[in-house]
Amino acid sequence: MLNLSDGEIAVRFSREIVETKIKNRELSYKELPDRFNKKLGAFVTILTFPERDLRGCIGIPEPIMPLKDAIKEAASSAIRDPRFPPLREEELQHVVIEVTVLTKPELINVGKPREYLDEIKIGRDGLIAEQGFYRGLLLPQVPVEQRWNVEEFLSQTCMKAGLPLDCWFDRSTKIYRFSGQIFSEKTPYGDVEERKID
Repeated sequence: MLNLSDGEIAVRFSREIVETKIKNRELSYKELPDRFNKKLGAFVTILTFPERDLRGCIGIPEPIMPLKDAIKEAASSAIRDPRFPPLREEELQHVVIEVTVLTKPELINVGKPREYLDEIKIGRDGLIAEQGFYRGLLLPQVPVEQRWNVEEFLSQTCMKAGLPLDCWFDRSTKIYRFSGQIFSEKTPYGDVEERKID
């Protein structure tokens, strides 16, 4: 999807958006390359450094807007992730920014819920659990970082949706998968790398 140079642009763009929102100043970033006009989902994650503890993560999972707009929306919101206090200016030197660019989610069709265990691959797939108005998403890197197996990953995605842990056994629950390309600062304001998780 993106090369490392694109990934670096995505991360730098995200950090500038975070800074402009916190410092209440104008965005000075120049025009992004044409490929950022393609409609793609994206998440912006803010992690403490060096611990890499989650400090904020918001995204647009569906390819409903140009990538540049998805990144802008996600970065603007990640500093006010409702799970955490708003990010403060003095924290900017102590966090790294990570951008995950997503493929379009695809519904996993199975005959029996237990077949999900063979269809989902840890390190490759991110998941969305959906039942009625309830919807929850976990990025591909999450089960790797948490050392979950596929069953735990499914259960935690259900919980993220505000549903029972075993909702993936329910025929009315839809499970979608997607993959993601992860670009991350190695250190605050430092070099950007593409993170491989499988």
